[in-house]
Amino acid sequence: MVTKRLGIDLGTARVLVFERGRGIVLEEPAVVALAERDNTVIAVGDQAYEMIGRQPGTIQVIRPMRDGAIADYLITEALLRYLIGEVMGRLRIIRPEVMVSTPFGVTRVEQRAVRDAAEAAGARRPAHLIPEPLAAAIGAEIPVGSPRGHMVLNIGGGRTEAAVISMFGIVAADSVRVAGDRLNDAIALHIRRRHNLIVGERTAEELKIAIGSALPEEPDQTTRVRGRDQITGLPRTITVQASEVTLAIQEQLGAIVQTVRSVLERTPPELAADVIDHGIVLTGGGARLRHLDALLLDQIGVPIHIADEPDRCVAKGAGAALDYFDVIARSIPTEEESLIADSP
Repeated sequence: MVTKRLGIDLGTARVLVFERGRGIVLEEPAVVALAERDNTVIAVGDQAYEMIGRQPGTIQVIRPMRDGAIADYLITEALLRYLIGEVMGRLRIIRPEVMVSTPFGVTRVEQRAVRDAAEAAGARRPAHLIPEPLAAAIGAEIPVGSPRGHMVLNIGGGRTEAAVISMFGIVAADSVRVAGDRLNDAIALHIRRRHNLIVGERTAEELKIAIGSALPEEPDQTTRVRGRDQITGLPRTITVQASEVTLAIQEQLGAIVQTVRSVLERTPPELAADVIDHGIVLTGGGARLRHLDALLLDQIGVPIHIADEPDRCVAKGAGAALDYFDVIARSIPTEEESLIADSP
């Protein structure tokens, strides 16, 4: 029986599973619903996501990942067990070989937690880990094995990571805990302050997707938003302009721009010249924000390219990396080896 090889993007907002030979086979929100009485799992993924903001007091809806790292080990294990079970089916005679993405710069304790959760959920030992920027670059089909500098900016749900990669190694990188979730929070806060309307995280995210833009647009789009009036406590509907959303997220976008600048400032001159030639590749769900590429080009002065299916790059790269795992393991600096291979 052939061993299945899976790449898992264990993201803050969504979890994706890539299977060699089949592509992306599963994509679910990183959400788990528990019964308060006995902590049993009621729903996972899409079913649990539908409960957010609508569940009774007897049900707790949890995001086990926070800022790209495990916030609740047992719930993360339950999430991974569900995902691996969905892909493998009932007959799991042979454990799958699994590569899980982790944020750049996570601690050894966080790395061990991810590995242990994957193995407890059914992955073959040892479960491999790979830094998200490297996985994103591989998934975006950037030739990271060449002795040239390539830069990737991965904007996920919990973190934004910028990295310059050469010969499968991360030369310079930085991350900031500002990404899709913080943009949603900023939008919800603006709606509350400007319109005295309280909206949930789902509504804020839908608003961002519908009319969100990194730069002002003409004509100024509008959409209707429902929420609870902060003064009367009653339901109310308002009209929100795209320019409001753009204004609301400027501080968060500024943090992302600064992250790119800090990496470029620490990049060796030869590799920096390569980045200017090749440009910066945007990956992650945040890359879909309208006009983000134009904002970065204006602020950084380097060409910006959006990867095909940017939100799937990390999962695709994690799965593809299993094919040349030994090469990647040799190319990662010693202090980062534990990100993709078990420590001796």
